[in-house]
Amino acid sequence: MSDMTVADALAELASIEDPKMRAANEKRGDDHGMNLSRLRGVAKSIKTDQRLAKELWATGETGPRLLALLICTPKQFTADELDAMLRETRPPKVNDWFVNYVAKKTPLAEELRLRWFDDSDPTVSAAAWSLTTVRVAKDPKGLDLEHLLDLIERDLKDAPKRLQWSMNETLANIGIFHPELRARALEIGERLQVLADYPTAPGCTSPFAPAWIGEIVRRREG
Repeated sequence: MSDMTVADALAELASIEDPKMRAANEKRGDDHGMNLSRLRGVAKSIKTDQRLAKELWATGETGPRLLALLICTPKQFTADELDAMLRETRPPKVNDWFVNYVAKKTPLAEELRLRWFDDSDPTVSAAAWSLTTVRVAKDPKGLDLEHLLDLIERDLKDAPKRLQWSMNETLANIGIFHPELRARALEIGERLQVLADYPTAPGCTSPFAPAWIGEIVRRREG
């Protein structure tokens, strides 16, 4: 645990605030103006501090919450605490970091995946699909992959953006890691055309599931 106070941390965050960065971030729905590399530098100086992380999260502000997610200890949160935190992660970057740095790291991940899967809040169900993708790739035993494809086929096209992205990720990973279902995953992706026109920088892999599956399978299989 560090000896940094909330006031100290907020002062550090204020020192790396950039109005131009804020304007750019706000176009993407993220209400902060910090260079994330510099934010990681602040977190590195603090290391791990669960007490401070909780106090920063309680501010309700995006910058402090991003720092909180970098310095917290995921296994020290209860399932109810994590559930409440997820439901407050409206800014895209806060949601992304919460899912990837906390929800995926907690030993309660499977419990939460099941708890969140059918939630009526698409932000919550999207987190469940992200956790499902981890299972699909690393620990598929017990998952009904055919049923997941049924749900994706039914709901992907009209799902809210964040949920759609997570479901599409599951679709691609089923196609990548489960050759027996690859043809079906490719067919669903081609027919639905979700993210087919997503702008992709040169050298990056498209999130369009058929392209994604084809590229990663090519890399894996040579």
